[in-house]
Amino acid sequence: MKAEGRRQKAKGKSEGAVFRAPRCLTLLIFAFCLLPFAFPAVVNGQDAAKGEELVIEGRQAGDVFGLGRSVRVRGDVRGVIAFGGDVIVEGRVEGDAAAVGGSVVQLNGSHVGGDVIVFGGEYRNEGGGRGPAGKTLMYAGYEEELRNLARNPASILTPEFSLAFLGWRLMAVLFWFIVSIALTAMSPGAVGRAAARLQLTLGRVALIGLVGALLLGPGVTSALHFLPPALAALVGVTALLLVLLSYLFGRVVINAATGRWLQRVLLPEDRRSESVALLLGAASWAAVLSLPYVWPFVVFALVVLSLGLSLTARYRLAFGGRQK
Repeated sequence: MKAEGRRQKAKGKSEGAVFRAPRCLTLLIFAFCLLPFAFPAVVNGQDAAKGEELVIEGRQAGDVFGLGRSVRVRGDVRGVIAFGGDVIVEGRVEGDAAAVGGSVVQLNGSHVGGDVIVFGGEYRNEGGGRGPAGKTLMYAGYEEELRNLARNPASILTPEFSLAFLGWRLMAVLFWFIVSIALTAMSPGAVGRAAARLQLTLGRVALIGLVGALLLGPGVTSALHFLPPALAALVGVTALLLVLLSYLFGRVVINAATGRWLQRVLLPEDRRSESVALLLGAASWAAVLSLPYVWPFVVFALVVLSLGLSLTARYRLAFGGRQK
């Protein structure tokens, strides 16, 4: 009876750690600095009004950028790129001409010496000249979406609630539920041990994941500039696979831990099951990731915790000098 009481007491402590998770996640989320999502387009230090066509006359020593507007080049520039608008070349572009959420149009008598890159639009050449080494890269899908996103970058933080949005959320719930079921069936021990680490050593897992995220993010990105091309490609692919696999495993573990906690709160003991727990976990995180302005921080926290769970996969919890 005393041994049973000790087990129940230890179980209560482990369950109590779950209730501390939201506060720890909140501290982790607010520690993350959000990069700016919008910036003004500046040409030679002068701001142009957003939404109006930007006309470039004469010779420009540097590149020309346009955010949320079209750029018309009548003079001579080194390079030009427009986000959320078209690039219309009447004069001469020595380097590349690119448009994201718009088209690149070369009029008669114009010249583009470098590459033409178009995402979410088309390339039309109406009699302009091209450099001998210039190439064309074009992807014509999602023009209106990319244009709206470039003209209003903050819209990515405020999703529009519609039938399509609801359908995507339901697909996300179904996807993570199926993945969680499959991974839990293939490796129930690994998922169970990771869930225990998440409950009992959340701070340690988050700290290790944060260090891993810094090494895999800014660390690997900086190292790629100094490595040979073949080695840089290998390191980059390896880091990307580690992040993807870690996020897949971590999301399953977080779904399982969250779903089990929700079951204890919402359902009587005779109606609890592992499948219901995984479904509740997948649905709850899909709902959290649908919240405006909040979801980027939640994604960052999930990535950090997932990396922490993967990097501590060989970690063993010790209770009273014994390893478990």
